[in-house]
Amino acid sequence: MDAPVTVRVQREDFGLAAEVSALHRGRTDIGAVVTFSGFCRDEQGAVDALELEHYPGMAEAEISRICHEAVQRFGLQAATAIHRFGRIEPGENIVLVVTASPHRQAAFEGANFIMDFLKTSAPFWKKEHGADGSAGEWVSAKDADDAARDRWNR
Repeated sequence: MDAPVTVRVQREDFGLAAEVSALHRGRTDIGAVVTFSGFCRDEQGAVDALELEHYPGMAEAEISRICHEAVQRFGLQAATAIHRFGRIEPGENIVLVVTASPHRQAAFEGANFIMDFLKTSAPFWKKEHGADGSAGEWVSAKDADDAARDRWNR
């Protein structure tokens, strides 16, 4: 049986507990679940909101590809990845990754792998809106994110 993979790109918020419950409900073969939650931060009061854009259809396909690769590479029993788009204010959810496996190490590595590739490969663009009312600039990719991704290819 193929491990279930759930991928959603949505404007609406999501609930961590509900997503974890849905992933392992009725399963007694799962030994570990790891979650990663990413939130909008205010950058010490400088950011009023983030504006996240994505390439519809392509974003979901790329995240699905990444999750399926993680399932195969780490022997995951399930994976969920949810990424929001639209206007997101400080303290609100942006992204959730949930992985399940028989043992903790595979679940941790799978979640890290998914996030490292999601940050660099999925077609999302982020703009910071300033607390001073400025629209700000589109945020450029970070070299540190590329380095985190590249470590998986060694």
